Amino acid sequence: MHVAEQRRRVERQLHEERGYWAEDGTWQGGLMSFIRYFWDILEPGTPFVDGWAMAAICEHLEALTFGELNPPRLLINVPPGFSKSMIVDVFWPAWEWAAMDLSHLRYVAFSYSASLTERDNGRFRDLIMHPRFQAMYGQRLKLRKIGETKVTNTRHGWKLATSVGGLGTGERGDRVILDDPHNVKDSESEVVRTETVRWFRESMTSRLNNMETGSIVIIMQRVHENDVSGEILEHDLGYVHLMIPMRYVWSADDEGLPYATPIGWVDPRWQSNPEDCEGELAWPERFSEAVVSRMEKTLGPYASAGQLQQTPEARGGGIIKRSFWQPWEPVDGKFPAFDYVVASLDGAFTDKEENDPSAMTVWGVFDHHGYTRAMLITAWRKWLEFEGEKPDPDDLKPRKGESSRDAQERMQAKWGLVEHVYDTCNKWKVDRLLIEAKATGISVGQSLRKRYGRARWSTQLVEPAGDKVARALAQQSAFSQGMIYVPMPLRQWGALVVDEMAVFPKGRYRDLTDSATQAVKHLRDIGLLVDDEEQRAAKVDVVRHEPRKKVNPYAV
Repeated sequence: MHVAEQRRRVERQLHEERGYWAEDGTWQGGLMSFIRYFWDILEPGTPFVDGWAMAAICEHLEALTFGELNPPRLLINVPPGFSKSMIVDVFWPAWEWAAMDLSHLRYVAFSYSASLTERDNGRFRDLIMHPRFQAMYGQRLKLRKIGETKVTNTRHGWKLATSVGGLGTGERGDRVILDDPHNVKDSESEVVRTETVRWFRESMTSRLNNMETGSIVIIMQRVHENDVSGEILEHDLGYVHLMIPMRYVWSADDEGLPYATPIGWVDPRWQSNPEDCEGELAWPERFSEAVVSRMEKTLGPYASAGQLQQTPEARGGGIIKRSFWQPWEPVDGKFPAFDYVVASLDGAFTDKEENDPSAMTVWGVFDHHGYTRAMLITAWRKWLEFEGEKPDPDDLKPRKGESSRDAQERMQAKWGLVEHVYDTCNKWKVDRLLIEAKATGISVGQSLRKRYGRARWSTQLVEPAGDKVARALAQQSAFSQGMIYVPMPLRQWGALVVDEMAVFPKGRYRDLTDSATQAVKHLRDIGLLVDDEEQRAAKVDVVRHEPRKKVNPYAV
């Protein structure tokens, strides 16, 4: 046998086999190998960069090909630049037609613009017609029509490019691909977005030849909480959801294990200790820390939350909008003189929450031009054991050659929840510590009184009323009326609170929000944080009831 023919057969066999991870960490066979082998045909000037995110997309597409998803519905949310269109709308159909010998399959590809799907159909056509591809698969795959709108073959398979609400609504296929249904620029148009979602529910999902076995793949970056992905997730429409945020956000199930898709895939960044993986990048080989930071700065917090992290929020935030926070930016960079300082703790209270973080916020009340205001002055979110080693002031002193910061970090590594709470209250000269009166919260209060009985602050157990959303709504007016301040420029702990509250209740975390609303409620309940109208009315009332001064009419 000729060497070239032998090599062709070996390569074809490699591409037709199901992929697997070799011992040296390389991906062998399957769709990922197919993409790697033919990448330079379509991107001769762009070197192929391996990444587990690409492999994850390929694994889930392979699961559709092999009939392992039931129902065969797949939703993929990834950041921009992850080659999603090339993988899903170019390489996957070519792999199924050629390597898997499924050229009878028919594809209908939608996007918000027909020009995008026609572009990808052109790439699909160029790949199949390339001499290298034809040398390997030309005997089994023969084309009939090779236009950009529609590519057909001699086994009656075809691939059609169309747009949302366009020509393809009259065609039915074995595979329906929806790649970016929303135009980012139009995502805030409620009319356009609502019509796109309606089209998805009423028209696109009926474009399959066989509603039982036909596959639907939706791949997109999130642009709004009520986009097509939001519709699927909110109403649980039966899609397998592969979501890859640019920066990793730690989470675990009730048993402390990472969440897995139905094929057993888990995000490889997951570590049992959140501090070892929180914020880790998805594809550092292509998107380094510097690149991602620039993207985040350019996009801003709203677009970054949706397009990079796949957790969109309403513009400006949800219940507690970003614009509600008042900036504190004095010339000297110092805090004002606080009349009262309160700390609020939200712990992991039940067995099911044992892998959730504990969170603490500290607030100061001050006078601002004659009106009372509250300011967030520090916050943290930590995954902690209940107790550790009691802080020893002598241990906090730097050792020889050690900085004060290093000494503090050395000691804090031995602390648990109780020690961190004590240290925070002590450092910020807290007047009162609020702890939610549930399970661990009660134990924390008891432990603090036992170990630090002479502490300068008092501890108050708080019985929460209503759910977290109801409690946030009850305190919304304090924020919306401009009574709550945060130091600027926004520090890391400040951003942690503002960002979480902006997406609440749809974000992954709710602990800092609960801590914040608990503190604000306390300040309002004890009369230290009163809205401006009530304060003005009180001043008028004082003046009105002051006794009039007696005037001597005969005074000269």
